[in-house]
Amino acid sequence: MAAHDRILIIDFGSQVTQLIARRVRELGVYSEVHPFNKVTEASIKAFDPKGIILSGGPASVLDIGTPKAPDEIFTMGLPILGICYGQQTMVAQLGGKVESGHHREFGRAMVDVTGTSALFDGPWQPGAKEQVWMSHGDRVVSLPPGFTVVGTSEGAPFAAIADEARRFYAVQFHPEVVHTPHGKELYRKFVREICGCTGDWTMAAFRQEAIAKVRAQVGKGRVICGLSGGVDSAVVAALVHEAIGEQLTCVLVDHGLMRAGETEQVVKVFRDRFNIRLIAHDASALFLGKLAGQTDPEKKRKIIGATFIDVFEIEAKKAGGADFLAQGTLYPDVIESVSFAGGPSVTIKSHHNVGGLPERMNMKLVEPLRELFKDEVRALGRELGLPDDMVGRHPFPGPGLAIRIPGQEITPERLDLLRKADAIYLDEIRKAGLYDKIWQAFAVLLPVRTVGVMGDSRSYDYACALRAVTSTDGMTADFYPFDMAFIGRVANRIINEVKGINRVTYDVTSKPPGTIEWE
Repeated sequence: MAAHDRILIIDFGSQVTQLIARRVRELGVYSEVHPFNKVTEASIKAFDPKGIILSGGPASVLDIGTPKAPDEIFTMGLPILGICYGQQTMVAQLGGKVESGHHREFGRAMVDVTGTSALFDGPWQPGAKEQVWMSHGDRVVSLPPGFTVVGTSEGAPFAAIADEARRFYAVQFHPEVVHTPHGKELYRKFVREICGCTGDWTMAAFRQEAIAKVRAQVGKGRVICGLSGGVDSAVVAALVHEAIGEQLTCVLVDHGLMRAGETEQVVKVFRDRFNIRLIAHDASALFLGKLAGQTDPEKKRKIIGATFIDVFEIEAKKAGGADFLAQGTLYPDVIESVSFAGGPSVTIKSHHNVGGLPERMNMKLVEPLRELFKDEVRALGRELGLPDDMVGRHPFPGPGLAIRIPGQEITPERLDLLRKADAIYLDEIRKAGLYDKIWQAFAVLLPVRTVGVMGDSRSYDYACALRAVTSTDGMTADFYPFDMAFIGRVANRIINEVKGINRVTYDVTSKPPGTIEWE
């Protein structure tokens, strides 16, 4: 990557550390998340940041063996911003004191701005009250030498502190979350003004740099890319094709589990518009045959993943093989893979993406999106000229509609019912101008038949559930609050137009405790 200004985020395990990186990047400044136990003085110098942010985390600085920031960062002359646990470890390491057992704060709180600071210069003026988001049990009770208090809350007498001489700042709350309305302004002050970053990291610049990197890596080699119809694989294919042209072959394995019209759209865009060499293989009969009789969600996923790999490998060989495999690894995947905690401690369900390819294929990986978050991938897709309805498409799981027919065998008849209901639902969402306000929306065909009355006759047909959520990253989600007139309109269309469904429900479960998908 070119020599853009950089901010280093040292991660102590907060659930919202990725949001810090997103907030920094929204300011046009490149940032990376590095786990605290992988950061050394040498690695910091190699990364060459203009400032450092210490994230929150679940630990207590009072525990034995608790995570710490590398002591070297406090003598490198770099501006530092501590968030929540990051504040506490900064204070403890520099000679202040943290205690537990006091008034805890979780959720919304009010901070009284009591002093002036370069970090608060703007909307956070002395005498102001600012809404913030707190999540802490421990709290700072005395400051290290050189620090002054600039903000207090009911449960945190040192809710915001500053050492202006050393450009060290710390807050007990989380400015990266939407529940701290003016939090973005604090990041802008720190990143752009205190650290002096210019904000030159744009998708236009990234596009040119990524193309150069792909050309340098691939040389005259051949690349194969699996197209799924999703945003990530589409952007990878368009970017790699711009870099190496005819050296790229794309393979679309149609497993028969796509939404209505998606396979046809992918073929049209990439063959006709981009003139990319594309192999589209209809393997739906093979997949449905392998799924016959299966109702367990994990078995469904494993069958689909293994069959996909087998078919992809066959098609890759037919295309003449390749030296490289292009895939849409994103930055959240990279962060999780290097997490000091080793990723999630509990497996909720196996990952939706169709799995990696076997080692026997003997190809090197080309991963041009591994520095990007999902919203940045969409921006890059627009920069590359992909159509808006493809770039803005809601996330779609690798196993497709198979995991939206819970507890049932996957049959052509059930897939047909679900496709029709799903298409009606999404059509009404688009007509209402709500598609881009929703993270993900879809229909689910339930393993339930219900009695209904259609005209003068009794019906005994399937029930269908509708799901729509808002989210920033898919890690947490809230159901979308449609008005009941909208739900009634969708239900009426589905019941009248999809023969075989006679009842419609709306899922109002948030994540957590639920998941976004049903299986």
